[in-house]
Amino acid sequence: MADKVTKTENEWRAQLNDEEFRVLRQAGTEAPFVGEYTDTETEGIYRCRACGSELFRSHEKFHSGCGWPSFFSPLAGESIVEIDDHSHGMVRTEIRCASCDSHLGHVFKGEGYDTPTDLRYCINSISLTLEPKI
Repeated sequence: MADKVTKTENEWRAQLNDEEFRVLRQAGTEAPFVGEYTDTETEGIYRCRACGSELFRSHEKFHSGCGWPSFFSPLAGESIVEIDDHSHGMVRTEIRCASCDSHLGHVFKGEGYDTPTDLRYCINSISLTLEPKI
């Protein structure tokens, strides 16, 4: 895991645009089917938009039809942190970047997707940047 990134709210606001701040720092959700990486098939590494930490690889991405990029496994288990989320009258598992504590999305288990882990890491496109394979 990369070094821990700590910034003040004002530093994050200066770095991120309003929508990025809302999703990454305030645990918002972008609208489905509009994100930059929802249907992307480019090979490469997906990084945290806030701090640049490596999170997922393109070969772990799959089309779930949910409206957000989906992955069946993070790059390394220590690159993310899972947190119980009881908001909006649901019980879910929130995913945050282990380096900067930015909100990425949620992970869902046992949905029956034909993937090696039967997990769906449902990630906001706006929480990611893609470093294409050269």
